[in-house]
Amino acid sequence: MNEKKNMAIAIKEQTLNAVTNSLARMQSKGEIHFPADYSPQNALKQAWLILQDTQNKDKQPVLQACTVASINKALMDMVIQGLNPKKSQGYFIAYGNQLTFQRSYFGSMALAKRVNPDIADIVAEVVFEGDEFEYEIQRGRKIVAKHKQTLQSVDSNKVIGAYCVMYGFDGNPIKTDIMTYKEIQKAWQKSKMNPIAQNGGLKAGSTHSDYLAEMCRKTVINRCCKSVINASSDRELLKAINRSEFVEAEESAQEEIDQNANQEFIDVDPESEPDPRHKNKQEDPPPPEETETDEALERLIEGDNEQQATGTDGPGF
Repeated sequence: MNEKKNMAIAIKEQTLNAVTNSLARMQSKGEIHFPADYSPQNALKQAWLILQDTQNKDKQPVLQACTVASINKALMDMVIQGLNPKKSQGYFIAYGNQLTFQRSYFGSMALAKRVNPDIADIVAEVVFEGDEFEYEIQRGRKIVAKHKQTLQSVDSNKVIGAYCVMYGFDGNPIKTDIMTYKEIQKAWQKSKMNPIAQNGGLKAGSTHSDYLAEMCRKTVINRCCKSVINASSDRELLKAINRSEFVEAEESAQEEIDQNANQEFIDVDPESEPDPRHKNKQEDPPPPEETETDEALERLIEGDNEQQATGTDGPGF
């Protein structure tokens, strides 16, 4: 058993070397570009160390449970976005036998600054019941005009909203995003964690319940940054972002199917958006070979796998 395990990891370690070599060759040819302060080779080495200790939800090592092709894509998605998991800019998450790289809110901020170099700082605050909060809309853009807070309002822990502001180097706001608490909760309901209980409150013991203000900040930061990132003209960057969101959305839908498979009926709200399980699906293509050549990796960058980059709104924040 150990021999089989070691062989599987060795095969996938060859995949890491293939990705590293392909990236180096593409860099030398000017086919791919990275930020001046980003080393994809170092990020890949750190990612590989993290992957060796990463498990799926069944406590199986992802390097054994996930396919070589999905590991390739997850590593590529990470470096194309110019992110490093060692800096908590993203996490490797397995959905079935598919490994994905999910960007964190630290990664979202780093990516937004990369897409728009005029962004100097990104800050977020929570608005509690009892705060004095006002915002204006000038020429279609939201601007926070006033926010006065007291220790009493913070101590109440009654959140009514949150906002994120991107500042330029001159100290002026570039972009502001404001969310009500209801909007934040709707975003959380789309998450696989879904911390919202049936009574509309937060599930006891959930991260969102224990760290309510921090999770609200993360949510509004992600939404604010996403609008900037999606405005990028970097096609390969957007493909990397959309691919991980597409896989997560598909796996989330499949998980819902599995959970309801033995139930007599499933309640459906006729006014809700179409269920992703009901859309027409073409027959899935055969799985890729367990060993990919450098040429196949180049095609991943050049867009032959573009059909996997179908855009979605993401599974939540």
